[in-house]
Amino acid sequence: MPDLCPDSTRRTRPSIDNAAFLPRLSTVERLLVIQDLDGVCMDLVHDPLTREIELSYLHAARQLDGEFFVLTNGEHIGSRGVNRLVEAACGGLDAAEEGLYLPGLAAGGVQYQDCRGQVDHPGVSEAELAFLAQVPAMASDWLSSVLQAPPFDLSESDRRDLVARCVLDNPVSPTLNLNTAFQALNHQPGAYEFLQHQAAKWCEGLLATAEAAGLGDAFFVHYAPNLGRDAHGERLKPALDGQAGTTDFQFMLRGGVKEVGVLVLLNRYYQRLTGEFPLGEGFNARNAPQGHEALVSLAREAFDPALMPCILGVGDTLTSAPDPDDAARRVRGGSDRGFLTLVQALGDAFGSGNVVAFVDSSAGEIRRPGVRLEYLADAPGRALEGISDAADPLAIDLIFAEGHRQYLRFFGELARLRNVSRREM
Repeated sequence: MPDLCPDSTRRTRPSIDNAAFLPRLSTVERLLVIQDLDGVCMDLVHDPLTREIELSYLHAARQLDGEFFVLTNGEHIGSRGVNRLVEAACGGLDAAEEGLYLPGLAAGGVQYQDCRGQVDHPGVSEAELAFLAQVPAMASDWLSSVLQAPPFDLSESDRRDLVARCVLDNPVSPTLNLNTAFQALNHQPGAYEFLQHQAAKWCEGLLATAEAAGLGDAFFVHYAPNLGRDAHGERLKPALDGQAGTTDFQFMLRGGVKEVGVLVLLNRYYQRLTGEFPLGEGFNARNAPQGHEALVSLAREAFDPALMPCILGVGDTLTSAPDPDDAARRVRGGSDRGFLTLVQALGDAFGSGNVVAFVDSSAGEIRRPGVRLEYLADAPGRALEGISDAADPLAIDLIFAEGHRQYLRFFGELARLRNVSRREM
């Protein structure tokens, strides 16, 4: 049996004592950190172009070489990609030569990068890439026309500025990011909500355009944050009580969902250990099975339990809310829920004591529910209202209640201690 991480039994209450996890995580024989980016290792901001990443974090990630991957719906490359932030943080250092690019999967799992900045898109066709290349211009034209009409009636210069901030020209996950629009339209009651629903309709039309081009099975729309999925796809989280709800409308390649990315990364992790890919060298997010049961079953078949690492999964976007159609039910979503739930399920299936960690990113520029520490000991469901609930099947093990800076301190110490542990072995 693989060595276990701390507290492998399911918790009834999450812990905020991150220091208690360090001794075991730093000495466990095999560790794999799978981590989201925005809100986890950097602040959540309205405009992605203003994001910053810390050089010390990049060095810590490099120290965890082979034991660390990112898994994000953002991208490595492009004008809004994280690589631009890495290069800015590096200053005079050559990020590729130093191996300081963040290894792992972006665009939900269809864009892979190594620490030297080498990027590929396994399983993605030229026709799909060509269609995606047109989407930013289409989104800009649509948004400009909407903002010109009532109830917005924005001037040409205001429209141009807002469109430039809201349309993210990601190469394989072009996105409408309405955070800036939410901020700009806050003084007009109902205006942002109208724009939010119009954006969802436009995305539906874009899917129809792709189908007409012979790419009907190629794409889907990811809402962030969301209220989980139903038979029609992800459910939009409406703007309520001063919170923006769904702000990101990402046009993504089908198969690009984070939970599948966990198996793609494990396949690479095992190859580094053994020299062989248990799921085959060509395994990728586009040809992987869908659904947690199928993914866990595939993992059981393919991965040697003796080599299964303890996985630390880290995210910041989870939602739990009353169902708008039935107040007695809860709907649960969030772009990190799928991959964290799979990390939990794999820990249970392999006895590897995986750890699910949540970073409270509510103190950033974007309003979202935060952890209410005063209720955590006696009423964790109330403490995590809007994030989780008492009946949530996803059990959070560890909370970074002070946000991404607290996580960065933990991450840096974990990298340092694992280096010490490896030298002593």
